[in-house]
Amino acid sequence: MKFCEDHNQNQYQITGYDNESVRVNDKTFDTGFIVTPNHFIYNWQPQKYIDLNTHHLEQLFNLTPDIILLGTGSKQIFPPKDIYLALIKSAIGFEVMDTQAACRTFNILMSEDRNVAAALFIH
Repeated sequence: MKFCEDHNQNQYQITGYDNESVRVNDKTFDTGFIVTPNHFIYNWQPQKYIDLNTHHLEQLFNLTPDIILLGTGSKQIFPPKDIYLALIKSAIGFEVMDTQAACRTFNILMSEDRNVAAALFIH
């Protein structure tokens, strides 16, 4: 789904997505990444949701968002207990959802000037 062509060039926005990729501003990505309105980490490890562990969350926490969206791919998959507990202990709000829902939610929260970070996995 393509959202729109208009976006603030000083911010990162999700401008489209499908089952195989997510488009951020004018570039398409087919591997995992972190995006906030002001930061984009395209080489984030892990690249697949199944490989996510607690030490990967530090980059998200260091961005000090008010809320973290965890997009788990084509299906919503709740994280293992250790990741879930690390998210709770961070005292940062979080939501776990499929990646397409996370893309839509990211743009809504960003349009409300919320300090949101999305960790998005394609596969």
